[in-house]
Amino acid sequence: MSSTALHIDSLDSSQNRRSNFYLSFLTLPPPKREAIETIYAFCRVTDDIVDESGDDRSKHQRLRLWTEEIHRAINGSSRFQVLNRMSAIMARFNIPLHHVDGLLEGMEMDLTKKRYETFEELQEYCYRAASTVGLMCAEVFGYRNARTRDYAVNLGIALQLTNILRDLKQDGKRGRIYLPLEDLRRFGYTEEELLAGVHNERFVALMKFQCDRARSYFRTAKAALAEEDKPLFTAARIMGNIYFLLLRRIEQADYNVFDRKIRVGGAVKVMVVMMLRLRTFFPRDLHRYVRTELPA
Repeated sequence: MSSTALHIDSLDSSQNRRSNFYLSFLTLPPPKREAIETIYAFCRVTDDIVDESGDDRSKHQRLRLWTEEIHRAINGSSRFQVLNRMSAIMARFNIPLHHVDGLLEGMEMDLTKKRYETFEELQEYCYRAASTVGLMCAEVFGYRNARTRDYAVNLGIALQLTNILRDLKQDGKRGRIYLPLEDLRRFGYTEEELLAGVHNERFVALMKFQCDRARSYFRTAKAALAEEDKPLFTAARIMGNIYFLLLRRIEQADYNVFDRKIRVGGAVKVMVVMMLRLRTFFPRDLHRYVRTELPA
């Protein structure tokens, strides 16, 4: 095969089970769970094309081929079964093609854009890389109130911002800085310091500002989720709570994401799932006994 050929292997279940996404899938009925797992597999492969080792030129070629293949799947048949499954899911749940194209454009940005001057630029990236996925999933979950789409958009941005804050070190090794350069200048913290992993008072102030911004998107998402749609979006709410806890862990670590990877333990994730399930069945009674600042 040529150097531009795609090498796509199926995602094994053990790999999925380790993910936050898989844990949230468990609350879904089988047809919707299979659909979400297909979307997740598509997103994983797309992301891996961009993040795998190799030069950007070859990644561009593979991403272009992958984009052509998903369009072939939609218009007929692809040589990749995951794309044929994705096409079938899109047809079954009326997922607009522009959400898929938006995600692919977001991955393209990872290859062409290593810095973001303003938050507006970063917000556009977050929408393409994450909100598009949320909007796809929203069609699978189903919703009664159109305002719930705003929940998917804002939650996607909140999750992506949290990922960015957690992965500053790893992204720096790839030559990427997602924090807006205007914010670095505002707090007197340099690109060189960020890439070197310098944790000082200026970095703490910068990170507090970024975490507060992420929190605002969690709050906006929560406010947009219509009450009648909450039971349908239990899986998304589980994801939102886990990532909100991750954001809190970053804050509790004094924003030091350089010395260790900030995580939320498996036992805590299981508790989040249980709490959300209980809230679904006993929405009023549970709040009498449990106080929480989690967004869902």
